[in-house]
Amino acid sequence: MATQTTASCTGSTLLQPISEIINLPVDQVNFVACQLFALLMAVWFRLYLHPSKTSPFIRHVVATLLGFYLALFCFGWYSLHFLVQSGLSYSVMVFVGLEHMHKYCFIVTLGYLILCQITRVYVFDYGMYSADFTGPMMVITQKITSLAFEIHDGETVIPVRMPSLLEYLSYNCNFMGILAGPTCSYNDYMAFIDGTCYQPRHQENANGKENGKYKQIEPSSKNDVISKLCTCAVSLGIYLSLCKLLPVEHSINDDFVSSTPFHLQVIYLYLAMLALRPKYYFVWTLADAINNAAGFGFNGYNKDGSPRWDLISNLRILDIEFATSFKMFLDNWNIQTALWLKRVCYERCHINPMAATFLLSAMWHGVYPGYYLTFLTGIAMTMAARAVRHNIRPYFLVSDSHKRIYDVVTWAGTQVAISYTVAPFVLLAVGRSLKFYRSWYFCLHLLCLLVVVALPVKSRRQQAKEPRDGLKDNRTELDSTDNNCNQKDKAT
Repeated sequence: MATQTTASCTGSTLLQPISEIINLPVDQVNFVACQLFALLMAVWFRLYLHPSKTSPFIRHVVATLLGFYLALFCFGWYSLHFLVQSGLSYSVMVFVGLEHMHKYCFIVTLGYLILCQITRVYVFDYGMYSADFTGPMMVITQKITSLAFEIHDGETVIPVRMPSLLEYLSYNCNFMGILAGPTCSYNDYMAFIDGTCYQPRHQENANGKENGKYKQIEPSSKNDVISKLCTCAVSLGIYLSLCKLLPVEHSINDDFVSSTPFHLQVIYLYLAMLALRPKYYFVWTLADAINNAAGFGFNGYNKDGSPRWDLISNLRILDIEFATSFKMFLDNWNIQTALWLKRVCYERCHINPMAATFLLSAMWHGVYPGYYLTFLTGIAMTMAARAVRHNIRPYFLVSDSHKRIYDVVTWAGTQVAISYTVAPFVLLAVGRSLKFYRSWYFCLHLLCLLVVVALPVKSRRQQAKEPRDGLKDNRTELDSTDNNCNQKDKAT
């Protein structure tokens, strides 16, 4: 066990004895230790390198150097890929014209990420579930492409200037987000570094109107950080307690499939996915807490005057676990990635943007066949969910009791659909994924096909066109009425 763990680690083995004691891979121990170190550094960064005490240059340098140190500790020389990817994309930004910069930057950055994923999976270690160097590269890819699109769109939207090399590396590789993100807007990050993200804001009275008083310039993130760390502790405890008791792989065990009634297989898969999600809750919530502790993530004030620290939050746990639709689940899971996909693909693709977005998400995640099976299934699930919502939901809105029944049924259906969709994402290999689908008789694929055929939904363009057509009809009616009135006036 120890030899295998050491072999799969690309970073420091300093914490190897601890990993053997708690029976976890050393690279995962390195990741958690580095994130806890980053949390301490975030507090120090806000107290001693505050914008009022330190220049933006020093804040950029320190944030970048700490980020490189954490990357080297976790991934060793593989962390050089972060610099290569950032350097290639920066060269594209400098030498390619503004009109096509975002396109070439997107191709180069995503292409380099995919190349690294191919080598990691098919050259080094297929099926490695531990922390790997392409994880941070996924976040860096989001940041690079977001910045390129922001600069390109700056002529018509919010102006974004070309960053210096130091600003660029600080944005991509700062210690707060180098290991687990999340991605963020370049303008938001620069406002944090410059100290301009805490502008005074009007307080609101009970009626929601400004009362002329101003909030304090810099709100405290202490309560939110403590709350998020408590969430991390609970999530980690649940994951470590249940992950080995309810492995997803058991759902394709021949003895389990042959001896277990189908409805119990469904329940087991749901519980296995329920036990797996706290791992992501822990990682993303801890990353959010680190950024908040450094003073990054302030998003204004609630109506009661309390500060909001959810600018770059990546999930809403209760909305995930009690989601009553496929869309609601996706909207609250990996939020910053969903926003990135919307900005760079969904809003810009003119041919089937939904399918294109799912395909891009699969490419970004990696090269395992299970990823592509998950996101292709996600397309079918989304189409079926839209059809059900548009055609069936209105019949249950006639009363509160009917609405509650609809919510309970759709919650159960959503959880089963998510579990069925995500199973190949966890199983990774195409053989095991197809074995899972066969054990379920491809039932949800067939059900989605039946729903989509029986309950068609208008495309986004048709839905957008209808109000315009209705507006034209109304204008024609009004013009016709005006003409009739004019003729009557002339006749009299």
